[in-house]
Amino acid sequence: MTHPQQNLILDQGQIRQKITRMAYEVYEQNFEEQALVLAGIHRNGYTLAGMLARELEKISPIKVTLLKVTIDKTAPLQSPVAITPEAASIEKAVVIIVDDVLNTGKTLAYTLNALLPQNPKKVEIATLVNRHHTLFPVSCTYTGYSLATTLRERVDVVLQDDEVAAYLH
Repeated sequence: MTHPQQNLILDQGQIRQKITRMAYEVYEQNFEEQALVLAGIHRNGYTLAGMLARELEKISPIKVTLLKVTIDKTAPLQSPVAITPEAASIEKAVVIIVDDVLNTGKTLAYTLNALLPQNPKKVEIATLVNRHHTLFPVSCTYTGYSLATTLRERVDVVLQDDEVAAYLH
């Protein structure tokens, strides 16, 4: 994928550094826990959750369970929010919802709505980029990068083997 250089906001090294810092923050806030659940929103949020889980396992004794949350981001009421593996229990667990970009908060609000009936102990939110355009009562507990943007601008996060970067369009 080619992107104009002037639109690069985070390169691979910076993203990895942000993920490491976020992992330390998660550990500091949850050091008394035996286990954590990272619920990554499919696609990039799930990839980011996996990266965060690997960092947490390097720096702490906490057991991390990774869940994939599949939601229609443009029409969340059209189909149910799917959480896999389905057998995973989050009852009385600390759950951290992970997504790549927080824009309006709509996706995170609907994800939260799907998780709350399962009675988690605590729910936190981690995002790589927070754009500060929330229209829903959602705020990040852990933010990699805070960025003031216009509503017309778009942030694209690429988390692939051959490219890890964030771009502003």
